[in-house]
Amino acid sequence: MKNRGETSESGEEFSHTEAKLKLIVQYAVDTTTHAGGIPTRAQFRKWVKAALTQSAEIVLRIADEIEARGLNQNFRGKDYATNVLTFAYSDVQPLSGDIVLCAAVVAKEAKQQHKNLMAHYAHLTVHGVLHLQGWNHENETDSIAMERLETAIVTKLGYDDPYKEQ
Repeated sequence: MKNRGETSESGEEFSHTEAKLKLIVQYAVDTTTHAGGIPTRAQFRKWVKAALTQSAEIVLRIADEIEARGLNQNFRGKDYATNVLTFAYSDVQPLSGDIVLCAAVVAKEAKQQHKNLMAHYAHLTVHGVLHLQGWNHENETDSIAMERLETAIVTKLGYDDPYKEQ
């Protein structure tokens, strides 16, 4: 899939239109048992809108490790839970898709990488929304462009550069 949009060297060029968003957030985990917490619907909405350049209908699901592992195995052939999975339905208008975040993996990564948990959720949410819009990191050029854009969006939201070594 080809990256959509063009970015300048700093990643600042990201066309924001007044995109309409229908967002459904599903919590398939017990939000009271996760250390550091799980973001609220309002937080997810803010992060999704920050990365969205077109109208969209998105289901964002917070999954446990078993569900995330099963989805990763069934759709990507990889037998482990990953932090974020994006499923874009390209034949539908407006833009439509599902984003699945694995709460346990996100929390474990944030701790291992010494990152603020909410900042990590914000970054992975932005990452998923960009994938939904056609961005990818399958080669070095696309990866650099996507990382620059993610950094621009996440830092504009008030968080640290997600790719900066801690």
